[in-house]
Amino acid sequence: MILESNRFARPADEEDFRSLTWLDGEALLKEARSGTPTLATEFAAFVRAMDATGDWQPVPCTLAASHPAGPVKQEVFDTIRGNIVRHLSENGPFDAVYICNHGAMVAEHSHDPDGDLMACVREVVGPKPIIVSTLDLHANMSSKMVDACDLIVGYRTNPHVDMIERGEEAAFSLRRCLSSGVRPKTVLKRPPIVPASVTLLTADGPYGDLIDFGQRRQAEMGGAILNVSVFGNFVFSDTPDNGLSVVVTARDDQKQAENLAGEIVERAWQNRDRFVRELTSIDQAVALASNPGKAPVIFSDAGDNPGGGGSGRTTELLSALYASNAKGVIYGSFYDSDLAAEAHQVGVGASLSATFNRNAGTEIWEQWNWPFEAEAKVLALHDGDVVGERGITQGRRMHLGPCAALDLGGLKVVVISDRAQTADPVFFHMLGLDVGAAKCVVVKSRGHFRAGFDQWFAPDQVYEVDTAGLTSPVLERWPFQYLPRPSFPLDPDTVWPEDVRG
Repeated sequence: MILESNRFARPADEEDFRSLTWLDGEALLKEARSGTPTLATEFAAFVRAMDATGDWQPVPCTLAASHPAGPVKQEVFDTIRGNIVRHLSENGPFDAVYICNHGAMVAEHSHDPDGDLMACVREVVGPKPIIVSTLDLHANMSSKMVDACDLIVGYRTNPHVDMIERGEEAAFSLRRCLSSGVRPKTVLKRPPIVPASVTLLTADGPYGDLIDFGQRRQAEMGGAILNVSVFGNFVFSDTPDNGLSVVVTARDDQKQAENLAGEIVERAWQNRDRFVRELTSIDQAVALASNPGKAPVIFSDAGDNPGGGGSGRTTELLSALYASNAKGVIYGSFYDSDLAAEAHQVGVGASLSATFNRNAGTEIWEQWNWPFEAEAKVLALHDGDVVGERGITQGRRMHLGPCAALDLGGLKVVVISDRAQTADPVFFHMLGLDVGAAKCVVVKSRGHFRAGFDQWFAPDQVYEVDTAGLTSPVLERWPFQYLPRPSFPLDPDTVWPEDVRG
């Protein structure tokens, strides 16, 4: 069950899952084995790796995935869990179970539905089967999750471009455990650090350094350690289990796992000041976009990342760029099915008075979604059925609904009908907009766009803009209720006494 929950966003209902992925039984295996699967890449990789490494008798249960949203509604969680329990109860006994979750899900009734689901699976199948799970590196790790699973494999890259490798690792590790009879030992440790997502890139910076350190130490220890996963957390989940965490799985010696996990969390604590990042103001962004003497730039509309539960339709940065009369700017993607439908109705070449976000609501998740109006010309239309070109969605089929490219007079805007972060250049290319020819590209994405657009923009051409919205990385703005406190950097004077570090 895959959902990254933003506590402050609209709750996730059944349609959120149905519109992305909801597959049961043999349909799940068929999709995993297809050439361009729509489901989680690591799941497809796991299935293919198991197919390639020997005989097995898969019993596909249920895989449900939603775009990031708010807490899942209890009835939806209960339905999906019930489907999984039914499949397990009707088809056991099992040698092993693979769980493909995100790890940062919140439910209306629970802070830790991932842990609840894993514990439920363990209860149904009993203590004997090996349970392996793959998780996003933004998972909020709980003791319940670790207690239920024998091996947890977390992503190592942000942007996430290693899902195939992690799915394969889960399959290969499972094969080894079954053939050797070894029962892995897994340990969870965490320092009092709750970082914002903008500090969790892995190409460089403190988080990438921790992951690299863990991999080096694992290699130095030979085959004693099966996996080292450093989870950054998803701060907007706002749960008691939030925070940077380290999960180490040893072949059979728990003390070795404890020692290595302790090394990594100590290293994180000593480098905690590096988990602070400055953003670019809107005024600075407008100046950069308006200066023709500068190299091309790409802006992250950091406060409105649909990949973190953002609405995908805040207009703060869009209206500022429009007011500045900036030219050579392409902006994507604005989630507004009404505007996309209107563009399709009038057709390519027609002009219209475009109202972005005309149906702004009053709920907490709508409070930054101000309407914005501008005269526009319809440049291109598309049905929104595409295959990802680069980065996190490369080779994956996506259904974005009716899409349009609108020209606001030098500022070209992509409008989509299904909420999604613009992490892939296909959002522009499907409508004939040339990323390489743009002076400035604006994306509603927090970090995954870096892998999709890196052929055009070096790291020093990337700017994270301080915009309002449900994913603003300025943590002091948020009314957190359940985060462990004190935690750095929210509480700058946080101390971590030696006698409680374990």
